[in-house]
Amino acid sequence: MATAAAADDTAKVEQPKGWRLIRTALSNRKTAVMLAFGFGAGLPFTLLIGTLNAWLGEWQIDLATIGVLSWIGLAYAFKFLWSPLVDRVRLPGLERLGRRRGWLLLCQIILTLTFFGLSLSDPRLALGTFALIAVVGAFASATQDVVIDAWRIDVADEQAPVEILSSIYQLGFRIAALIGGALALVLSERMSWPTVYAVMGVFMGLTLIATLLAPDTPRTASEEQQTALRRTGAISPKLRAIGLGIVGLGWAWAIWTVGAFMANMLGGAVDPATGKPPSVGDFTKTYGPLIVGATVLIPAIVAAVFNWLAARPGYVLTSDVPASSGLERTADHAYSALILPLAELVRRMGWGVIIVMGLILSYRITDNIWGSFAFPFYLQELKYTGDEVAFASKIFGVFMTMAGIAIGGIMFATVGRMPTLMIGAIVAAASNLLYADLASGAVYIDAFARTFGLDAFGHDLRMVRLLIAISGENIAGGLAGAAFVAYLSSITSREFSAVQYALLSSLTFLIGSLGRAALGEMIDQVGYAPVFYLTATIGLVAVAFVALEWARQGWTGRRARTNGPVPSGDAARAAEGDTA
Repeated sequence: MATAAAADDTAKVEQPKGWRLIRTALSNRKTAVMLAFGFGAGLPFTLLIGTLNAWLGEWQIDLATIGVLSWIGLAYAFKFLWSPLVDRVRLPGLERLGRRRGWLLLCQIILTLTFFGLSLSDPRLALGTFALIAVVGAFASATQDVVIDAWRIDVADEQAPVEILSSIYQLGFRIAALIGGALALVLSERMSWPTVYAVMGVFMGLTLIATLLAPDTPRTASEEQQTALRRTGAISPKLRAIGLGIVGLGWAWAIWTVGAFMANMLGGAVDPATGKPPSVGDFTKTYGPLIVGATVLIPAIVAAVFNWLAARPGYVLTSDVPASSGLERTADHAYSALILPLAELVRRMGWGVIIVMGLILSYRITDNIWGSFAFPFYLQELKYTGDEVAFASKIFGVFMTMAGIAIGGIMFATVGRMPTLMIGAIVAAASNLLYADLASGAVYIDAFARTFGLDAFGHDLRMVRLLIAISGENIAGGLAGAAFVAYLSSITSREFSAVQYALLSSLTFLIGSLGRAALGEMIDQVGYAPVFYLTATIGLVAVAFVALEWARQGWTGRRARTNGPVPSGDAARAAEGDTA
């Protein structure tokens, strides 16, 4: 008996550390707050980027206008631009709440008012006002994301590690996606859309309680410390200021151009020559390439020039020059966010960066470019009910996405990263053909269902058709998404991991977001089916770039094996056989 008791004691002592850590973390106040913050981040994203389009479609807003309004999603793509302000600026009256809580409280109040404001407005009568409220909400939501990410890193400790806090955040985000997606659609079948958004405003207001209860961290002396940008051998701050000015002007012009067109389009402006609203298609054809050039090409050229100057003594510091003001520190932060990640990428990859940027800009385009029209397609075009779409898209679809992610993980382990990336690009493009068939009467989907006996679930195959299409699209999206995240992680330098990944991942939304409005206009003109065939064809661009990148990595790996190991980056990983 004594021996048994001793064994029990030993078992308790030798309990796996991981389980003790998880149990301790879950009982920590920070994890409860993190769950609420994840919910607070996911709710506005779901309501403003997805569910809002179901409301607009039901109220007969044309798809070109819905596409233009979807440009508010660019706030999430470009949030790194104003992240220095969030990190540095002290909010009058709110700073006493804490470094992060003050900003969170401000964002959450704005978001709560946004949903109540949307519930009190009518997009059919005052679309400009409605759009302005949505834009303000999108910027508040994107800013809240910046603050939550910083808070998670700040408060992480041994009792609540950042890995567990990140997982809890994702759980909260997914719960919000169900509330703001599935529940909102179910409620819309039983009450008006303004009432639904008022209910969502109440949910958003509850997150204020979590913010008031959240712990915070004080500002530290590290904010005043000198960075590597001002040490001996770094590019002169005066030259950096010129480069930052050039890049900043490019970004400012791009944002202004998009914002001005949105304001004109949604404000009811007409083209004097035609007497009609401005053409979204013409705008995209004319300004789309220029916007991509201003936000991608010009920064890459400036980065390449700085790499060239850094190797010449006359353009670098000969002694340390610490930052002496908040403006200089903010400029350093902006340079680190906008130029430094690209400079490192260009220096490491040379001309191969053209292929890499092409892949990044095109890989998720088939998902991004038509996602805003999913609800109008299901609800208005195919005449499914809100309950049916809520189940198929927001519940069943989530599991299919998880299945796609799991398939991606298995493929990483069996065939390697680049083959998985290629298959992801192919299936993401091909999944659009399912929707083309669905829009054309589902001839092939019906044949598939009958062949495998799936028609037993319904005599008219309506839900079976929708579930098959969503299964294919979500599995493909999960697989492609997992492959793309792995690829971005593989090319990101460990030295600049945070800012480089943030910048590169934000660029994935650029072309898709710009193309949505033109796509909506095209749907209005020719219907859904031809557009889905077009998006499937556009997906072949990503397939081509993956093939080029696969060849580039293979060549880089062979060169590394011939000439010796490369210190860091994708070439080193290629030499180690990581691109099988």
